[in-house]
Amino acid sequence: MLRNLYNRVLALSAHPRAPTWLGVVSFAESSFFPIPPDAMLVPMCLARPQRALHYAAICTLTSVLGGMLGYAIGFWLWDLIAEPVVKAYGYADAKLRFDEWMKTWGVWVILIKGLTPIPYKIVTIASGAAHFDFLTFLLASIVTRGARFFVLALLLRRFGEPIREFIEKRLTLITSVAAAGIIGGFLVLKLV
Repeated sequence: MLRNLYNRVLALSAHPRAPTWLGVVSFAESSFFPIPPDAMLVPMCLARPQRALHYAAICTLTSVLGGMLGYAIGFWLWDLIAEPVVKAYGYADAKLRFDEWMKTWGVWVILIKGLTPIPYKIVTIASGAAHFDFLTFLLASIVTRGARFFVLALLLRRFGEPIREFIEKRLTLITSVAAAGIIGGFLVLKLV
């Protein structure tokens, strides 16, 4: 079922309104949809490399907007939807531990997970549920999602089809190195 959904999303990359669909998929993936926008972004950048940065901008903007929806879901619907499930599984105090963890490490969680293929919706909903500072969440989301999509688009624009296989096999490594670079940059700025 998930494979069929992935194939449908992939097919949208050839649709005449592909940029609109790219935005829809990117928005939805940040809060509830299981397929990442990369399924469309990669073939779209390869087909029209001169538009790669435009496509990265669409992904960034709509992903951050979708992340705001995910945040709202966690903030306002946690008690209604997620908490009863967590309690049913015997993890009632897990939310308290998670809230403390987000207070301590929240921005780092957003920066790291926003770059990697780990579902970003987890970060958005969890940030809202923990009542993490919204402005910090928003700024970290812009930085991390922008870095992720623009790096991918630039690699595809510069190297084309040969980089595709490399990216597909090593996406986690690439995004982890990028995350380490961003975190290192923030640490340097904090120490200066």
